[in-house]
Amino acid sequence: MAKVSVGLRGWRFDEEEIITEDGELKPLDEIPEEPRERLVRLVALVEEPCDACYLEHGESEIHRCREAEIVYGEPRGEVLLCPEHEPDFVYWFREAGGSDHKGTMEFGDRFHEWIAAGNEAPDGYASVEHVDEDPDGLPDLPDQQEIQERVEAGFEGERIDVRELAGEGSADERDEDDEDDGVSETDLQDAGVDLSTDYPSNR
Repeated sequence: MAKVSVGLRGWRFDEEEIITEDGELKPLDEIPEEPRERLVRLVALVEEPCDACYLEHGESEIHRCREAEIVYGEPRGEVLLCPEHEPDFVYWFREAGGSDHKGTMEFGDRFHEWIAAGNEAPDGYASVEHVDEDPDGLPDLPDQQEIQERVEAGFEGERIDVRELAGEGSADERDEDDEDDGVSETDLQDAGVDLSTDYPSNR
């Protein structure tokens, strides 16, 4: 069974699980839960900046960040990278304890902390060689609106909240947020959040 990437390199899907014989993306209710969650999450990640670039330049100079082309980790705990910063991630994962966090939701946070501390791969450290199998033959990733329309039109099982899968919280959580008075800077400082450092958001 061939493995393919859609939207961003890194996450690999079994082609038969997500693509029809006609080369189109399958309806969401025909895709198993784990790859379906990753596909929907990708919709929110495509065109986001590289995490390492963001840590380097911050929100005020986000225009200097390169667009992410690679994703590693679990949905909502992922790392987004441009090709230039992928060697830093590979070094962290192989040589600096990153693999200890594999499969956890803290995976991305630990890498962000390592980068924010000024760490990087040694000059010339090898990256991952990505092999694209007929990338022009893969279907385009639908946008979030199209995915929601597919859900509403044809999915009869448990309701899928696309915004929740994309990392925006459940509908109930969003309603509670709307009613909340917000969190003050003092609250964040009391919780131990370092306000002097720009970290990539949870997207």
